[in-house]
Amino acid sequence: MDSISTSFVPVGFRSRLTARVAALPGADKALLTLLFGAALLALVLGLVGGLGTALARAGALAFFPDDAYRLLTLHGVSVFFYWLYLIQAALLLVLAAAENGQGLALRPLARLGAALMLAGFGVSEWISATGTPLLYDGSPELAADDPRSVGVFALGYLLLSAGLVASAISGIATVLQPRLRGEADEFTSIGFALFAWAGFLVVSAIAATNAFLPGLLWSLGTGPFPADHGTEWHILFHNLHYLPLMATVLVWYVLSEHLTGVKSIHGARLSKIVFAAYLVFVPPTSLYHMFLEPNLSESVRVVGSLLSLFVSVPTLAAFAIIVSSLEASARARGATGFFGWMKGLPWRNPAMANMGWAVVNMMLGITFAFVLIQEKLAPMLSDTFFVPGYFHFFAVGVLTQTFLAALMVILPALGGGTLWRPELLRRMPAIVTIGLLIFGAAGIAAGVMGVPRRVFDVSYGGMAPAAWPMLMALVGLGATVFAIALSISVYGVVRTLLSLRPSREQAPVVDWQTGSRGVGAAPAWTGPLSVAALVAAMYVFTIVAFQLIQSLPIIAIGGGHGH
Repeated sequence: MDSISTSFVPVGFRSRLTARVAALPGADKALLTLLFGAALLALVLGLVGGLGTALARAGALAFFPDDAYRLLTLHGVSVFFYWLYLIQAALLLVLAAAENGQGLALRPLARLGAALMLAGFGVSEWISATGTPLLYDGSPELAADDPRSVGVFALGYLLLSAGLVASAISGIATVLQPRLRGEADEFTSIGFALFAWAGFLVVSAIAATNAFLPGLLWSLGTGPFPADHGTEWHILFHNLHYLPLMATVLVWYVLSEHLTGVKSIHGARLSKIVFAAYLVFVPPTSLYHMFLEPNLSESVRVVGSLLSLFVSVPTLAAFAIIVSSLEASARARGATGFFGWMKGLPWRNPAMANMGWAVVNMMLGITFAFVLIQEKLAPMLSDTFFVPGYFHFFAVGVLTQTFLAALMVILPALGGGTLWRPELLRRMPAIVTIGLLIFGAAGIAAGVMGVPRRVFDVSYGGMAPAAWPMLMALVGLGATVFAIALSISVYGVVRTLLSLRPSREQAPVVDWQTGSRGVGAAPAWTGPLSVAALVAAMYVFTIVAFQLIQSLPIIAIGGGHGH
């Protein structure tokens, strides 16, 4: 491993994180186990629906139109809302409890939050399976003659929102307890991030209430038809899009320290500024989601394009802090070569492998997200398959793999068992990424060529370009590859959740303490250079996409539904 000295931690070692999770009261463990289990169920349902949808798009499966859109609705509802938000609530609570050191505060409120979210989960799944398919954004325009479906669908999301608020308040109270007890004068960087994350969850829940309460009131006959649902959805979607990224960065912070012993070399203050930056940069940048609105003024479009340049600043800043801290620590221990410092990281640990490949997928996702949010390109691409083509790099490759990494560390401590077959699980993130590369490349190319997002049969009676069916076949192939690999990871996590018996096979971590030279004397260029390369790639692909679209005879113009 080059010249770096790597100390593997003994089997009996428990980090501060896992030791505190293992020491949580039984009532907290039971609540957290329930939430983690429900989140994984939502992920499984979403995987099944997503794979079925992809195979239908590829022509391998055939559905009646209503059934196809019902499957697409179940996929989006299960993954984008219930998997991502049940897991965030559970991770917020478990990390807050570990930060506190004495379990959850306001436990009855946390239980109420869990009950509300699970009720919303049941309501949303039921109406998605039996009512008019409204897709995951629940547009009332799709069921103007079916108020029942609109109202029940809205009720599910409103219950989820109420549960998130209750869980977030419990999390905030839990993080504040050490200060109230006089044990701490200020937040740690993780404590501050948890506080900001919980506040962001409350803001998102309010935005969801603002978007879906009018639909419920209309269905009950106590309010007008929610004609402006699309605008409210754009505001909500922006929060829903970036809130999980904030959670992802926080998980990277926590797991990096757990797996290597390395804390930020830049100090807690800079980390707090980065997490606070999500509250500064994310809300104002929501304007670019409205580029498809026909009445949007040119000045607003210009401002939206300028603001879109800043939307990834907090995530990239956090990435640079984590990578530079790891690199400086490794070089202080003697690592050499431009990438030689990476060899000492515990890649045999599935959590580390998931995080590493999540970073690769983040770079790919951000590159093409930047293409999409440009004012001149958004109307051409937003209603094409470009959107799912790039977005799965985030939803699957970054968010889901990062949250699974967290579960691979937390669940063994929570239940007393050991991670199921870590040697097998560590190989899955690479296969997931291969599948995503096939899916994403074909999907992005299809989008540039005008393949629509929500049309299952793209042959158009043989009138469509010959490349369209071939690209959709590759989309189905890529989806099959990453769905199988991801299912193995999910199975391993579920087995870990249900297992109480320790295993001989351990997931290794390393202990990187400061070397004799000191961390401050060690250069760390990988993080800043990676960000610079990413920015260059953003501009290159934006120019390429625009030139390709201009040269094609078929140009897809957005229809106003956005994301």
